Amino acid sequence: MGLTYETIQEKLNEKFGADNLQWENTYDQLTVTAPKELNLKVLQFLFEDEALAFRFLTDICAVHYPDNTGAELAVVYHLHNLVENVRLRMKVFTAIEKPDVFTATSLFPGANWMERETYDFYGINFVGHPKLKRILNVDEMDYFPLRKEYPLEDQSRIDKDDEMFGRGGSYN
Repeated sequence: MGLTYETIQEKLNEKFGADNLQWENTYDQLTVTAPKELNLKVLQFLFEDEALAFRFLTDICAVHYPDNTGAELAVVYHLHNLVENVRLRMKVFTAIEKPDVFTATSLFPGANWMERETYDFYGINFVGHPKLKRILNVDEMDYFPLRKEYPLEDQSRIDKDDEMFGRGGSYN
């Protein structure tokens, strides 16, 4: 019959409770959002369950939502069932004050470098990671460059004339 999104949803809701998980289908890909305390348990279930068999971790990344108070950072896992050719996106949200999420390196050894990169750019602390350190930025960096913690435009600049950029002014 093949693995369907309905089957995935039913199995995860049965195992972890429908109240703990949120579902959406975006751009024809199923996305499950789980509490950060359950991230490793959900990943392990997706990996070990014979019917689901999500045994390939395609990518780990993060997103910063500065207006989402208490859950500003999202860790996004992209999983793939190679036998059925089905992909699944899983998200967990965490507060920026304490961005702790359990590491997935025990299930997916390839998560090592992906988690290091995510730490390097977003500051996600992957609890239990064997060697979490910066790999792309210098160690002296005291900020995380992909967080949206900077103004988008400097309003104090005097070298910007709106008329030069086609904004405002009168045209004849």
